[in-house]
Amino acid sequence: MAGRRWFDRKFPPGQPAGAFPEIRERVRGTPARLEERVHGWSSEILACRPQDAWSIQEHVGHLGDLEPLWATRLGELLAGADVLSPADLENRKTHEARHNDASLEALTSAFRRARAGFVATLDELEPDALGRAARHPRLDQPMTIVDLCFFVAEHDDHHLARMSAIARTTG
Repeated sequence: MAGRRWFDRKFPPGQPAGAFPEIRERVRGTPARLEERVHGWSSEILACRPQDAWSIQEHVGHLGDLEPLWATRLGELLAGADVLSPADLENRKTHEARHNDASLEALTSAFRRARAGFVATLDELEPDALGRAARHPRLDQPMTIVDLCFFVAEHDDHHLARMSAIARTTG
């Protein structure tokens, strides 16, 4: 079953502040879900690039590659920025990183450390910070901290689903 293309997705703004605890837990839980998902897969499955798309290991690396963007955007929202930093829509960092040459453990550990920093900032937020908004450059709409966290959680799940699909077709 084919999934949706990430850049075709729409993200209606205005996630309610009351949804923040659940969304934050999705964000917090991704490293554990990721590690559980890839545990025990052979190096052949992890490095397989179906139809020259990213391998599972490249998807893992990509999640880590984007952590600085999420942290930057969170900082911008907290600082009162008008517009959030743009993403590299070509994903050059992931394409150039050679994630298939790294160990899976190194990639998942780096992701876990980076995500822990992001979540630590979320854990320290005051309730009034959740409504701060700035314009998302690609979506051209306002994004609050709750919206950002929802976006991150959806991005995580998008890549976890891609990994599962690759494993099903190659395993």
